[in-house]
Amino acid sequence: MSEGRIHLVVLFGGQSAEHEVSCVTAAHVLRAIDPGRYRVTPIGISTDGHWALADAAQRALADGPAALPDRLDPHGSSISPSDALGGVDTGGDHGVDEVTVVLPLLHGPMGEDGTVQGLLELADVAYVGSGVLGSAVAMDKAMAKQVLAANGIPQARYCAFAEHERTPGLPSELADELGLPCFVKPANMGSSVGVSKARTVEELRDAIEYALTYDEWVLVEEAVVGREIEVAVLGGVAPEASGPGEIVPGAEFYDYEDKYVTDGAQLLVPAPLRPDQTATVRDLAVRVFRALRADGLGRVDFFLEEDGRGFLCNEINTMPGFTPISMYPKLWQAAGVSYPELIDRLVGLALERHRRRRRNTKH
Repeated sequence: MSEGRIHLVVLFGGQSAEHEVSCVTAAHVLRAIDPGRYRVTPIGISTDGHWALADAAQRALADGPAALPDRLDPHGSSISPSDALGGVDTGGDHGVDEVTVVLPLLHGPMGEDGTVQGLLELADVAYVGSGVLGSAVAMDKAMAKQVLAANGIPQARYCAFAEHERTPGLPSELADELGLPCFVKPANMGSSVGVSKARTVEELRDAIEYALTYDEWVLVEEAVVGREIEVAVLGGVAPEASGPGEIVPGAEFYDYEDKYVTDGAQLLVPAPLRPDQTATVRDLAVRVFRALRADGLGRVDFFLEEDGRGFLCNEINTMPGFTPISMYPKLWQAAGVSYPELIDRLVGLALERHRRRRRNTKH
């Protein structure tokens, strides 16, 4: 991976509506990290944007990963982002050959959208996941769909608009164009936060207002009747696709409760697909990953219309969940990559990209 010891700074929490998801994800990831391989510093970001050493998590790590709670508390001793990214000293002789890698387990805006990635680039620190451009484009579902369309990736029909572009007749126009029912989403959000299914024009109007409480851009999509297929992608210059998995939602659609609370959805790994379908969706996943300039990891979600248009790309998630019921780690586990090994590979990819970018950057 690299010479010398690795100081792994785990960022979690954040200011988005997915704050709780991040706290849960961080707890499970920290449990999987080999303390013999890394010196770990958990840094929590509160909902009001304050950075802090996660003291309780640090103490629990000292007792072993099993001592960690199911959800990390983002509060603790206040710290500045520059100190955190510069390799905060938590005591002890860490040696001059230690290299810092940041694992930003931040979901949604102000974390997964290129903002934190820009800060990490300015700090000249290696970090896991997509860079500024890939993170920003993938987070904005409306922009991502434009890029995918330009690259010939099949998708459901959609319409995106900004808050100031609304007109009184827009819900009726959208219903005529996309049909009912349809789905309404904030353009910049994940984990199904702010997503609604609208069956009438009035419901569509309400769903738009609801989505606007999360973002000023709204995405409205046709409702696709099809199977939900997901593929995990791992890599940098030469990304690899896992075998596909299938989600059978416990609710009417794969919502926040299904993903993180009730575990009501069925995750079928591998997905029951024909060999040719498996090959097609794996190829499409890598094409999506490359087109959106993703890096490190990404989960690409598809709908499958078996008697219609085939695979339709729904979206890519550049920081997919790592909870025990999450699809991304399950897909790689099925491919023979264990949870700890997956983290090791992601850290290695972060270091590789950092060396590559420094080589191409004049100082």
